[in-house]
Amino acid sequence: MDQPEITRRDALKIGTLGAAALALPLSGTLSAKRVSELRNLPRPYTLPFRRPTDLLPSGAVTVDGVQRLLYTIEQRQFEADVIPGFKTTMWGYNRQFPGPTIRATRNVPIVVRQANYLPDKHPTLGYLPATSTHLHGAPSRPQYDGYANDLTRPGQYKDYLYDNIEEERTIWYHDHAVMRTTTNVYMGLAGLYVVRNPGEGTLPSGEFDIPLMITDAAFTSRGQLLFDDNGESGINGDVILVNGVPWPVLPVQRRRYRFRILVGSLGRGYRLQLSPQAPMTVVATDGGLMPAPVEVTTLKAGMAERYEVVVDFSALRAGQRVELRNLGVENAIDYDDTDKVMAFQVTDSPPLREAPLTLPPATAAVPGEKPLMDLTAADAVRRRTFRFRRGNGLWTIDQKTWADVERSGFEDVLADPKPGDVELWEFQNNSGGWFHPIHVHLVDFKVLDRNGRPPQPFERGPKDVVYLGENENIRIIARFGGAIGTDAAGQPIRRTGRYMIHCHNTSHEDHDMMYQFRVGENTAANDPFSAPARNLPAS
Repeated sequence: MDQPEITRRDALKIGTLGAAALALPLSGTLSAKRVSELRNLPRPYTLPFRRPTDLLPSGAVTVDGVQRLLYTIEQRQFEADVIPGFKTTMWGYNRQFPGPTIRATRNVPIVVRQANYLPDKHPTLGYLPATSTHLHGAPSRPQYDGYANDLTRPGQYKDYLYDNIEEERTIWYHDHAVMRTTTNVYMGLAGLYVVRNPGEGTLPSGEFDIPLMITDAAFTSRGQLLFDDNGESGINGDVILVNGVPWPVLPVQRRRYRFRILVGSLGRGYRLQLSPQAPMTVVATDGGLMPAPVEVTTLKAGMAERYEVVVDFSALRAGQRVELRNLGVENAIDYDDTDKVMAFQVTDSPPLREAPLTLPPATAAVPGEKPLMDLTAADAVRRRTFRFRRGNGLWTIDQKTWADVERSGFEDVLADPKPGDVELWEFQNNSGGWFHPIHVHLVDFKVLDRNGRPPQPFERGPKDVVYLGENENIRIIARFGGAIGTDAAGQPIRRTGRYMIHCHNTSHEDHDMMYQFRVGENTAANDPFSAPARNLPAS
């Protein structure tokens, strides 16, 4: 296959703020006052909370004889209200950050049209902003998965076909362009996507079901985004944003709420805790509902992980303030106020005593297949080990990088499971200087153990990102080629093709901790480049 027109090495190396050619370990949790040049940052808990808007269909299209609702998104540069008194130049889906939330229904297919109206150059870094949109957490076909080199350039659009076959879950869409994921997402190209099943059990819904996209950023003296990835170790900003607002305050009634937490940060992990300390009940992980609710007081989450938690404010007094705090993780840079995330202000409302918390019933498993969360190491037909390391100035997986994939004509793979195979993968990180949130495209997986010990209680649900900590070995198990239904003979129909595995510290991913695996054989129908972008109409 010919290399696409834009290659990953075309004028990348960013020299902003003296970024080093080699990343250095951060040596534990570091502390500094600030990184922003802006002298007067907002005070925590002074700005109102903001919900992302919902995106409504703009029409319908027929694809292969099937009518699908059409959702239209324009990627545009805009001036955002982030820091009071300033306009911050950002890129946004429909000129918003976060982008509008798409609410899909399970097994109802849709089309999302992504149109690139971005300028020809990044406003400060000067590169051509080609994009590739990944629906993170969905078993999309390879050509609609946001393959890194499947690019949409300014003046082009691409229709992404999403079948919504996955279980109910909170997922997200974000840019995945080769070598540009960090800067494109930092500029604002990220939004939430929710897949729903009918029925909610007793989980809070409607206005009491609230998304929280947590990110961090730094700002210049003019209120613009300041890019510093600490010598390719990862962006650590000194302003914590929730849904694009610095340290907001959310009024809450005296009742239960469901919070869909997405760590949208690019280089910062979190240990979340309520203050005063109170329980959070984890009801869902990346891949959907937990086997049963789990009550925790602290929740550790890396970049791109999602957790749905229920918090009960009914026993609190009116006027009380509860903070969501960040206790910090190793190898993050803590600034003056990065220990704070947001606050909840209890209103003067009557307390609501609700029925015991229950989860919706699980959907039926594919006939003849053991459910994911019932899999054990004995079910694996094959075991593989992947080592995540720093070497020769690059982040690598088994000493390989995405540049090796490109040189192979996009054919070389780390693994080649057959459709339906259950495999056990071990991830190794022998460094004490950094952690890696590892994302496997296409599949949900089960975390078996960490250094031989059981996983954390909050991560005992289906996952697609796992926090690979310092000097940790983690074993996961998954069935590859996610079933999307059954054929006339009752046999599962599966996804096949090439998919990416990478670190979701996007600076590591861009430089170059990303590779691919292949499920089944290559065909024209499952080639990642088989649905290229098209030119926008001249008008």
